[in-house]
Amino acid sequence: MNGNGHIGGGHIGDSRVPGSEVPIHGSLGAPILLGGEPRGLAIVNGTLAAAIGLGLQQWIAGLVIWALGHSIAVFAARRDPAFAPVLIRHLRQRSYFAC
Repeated sequence: MNGNGHIGGGHIGDSRVPGSEVPIHGSLGAPILLGGEPRGLAIVNGTLAAAIGLGLQQWIAGLVIWALGHSIAVFAARRDPAFAPVLIRHLRQRSYFAC
């Protein structure tokens, strides 16, 4: 016990244990982006554009679909990097919250 009747040197209500806090790197909490858009959406967008451009031999249409999809995804990711999971959750639970 110390002089004020408490065990240890902390203040009343200070429940932190010395040495128990570890700094977390910022990249562990940041979303994974490819070219500014969420990784999963970038893969789907690129696959769809490649299928149209290479599979159907519509090069210009594939490039236009890729450019539009990428631009829209980057715009949305700048506003909210987690927009893709939120959109999926919204589409899945749409009828649950209907009035």
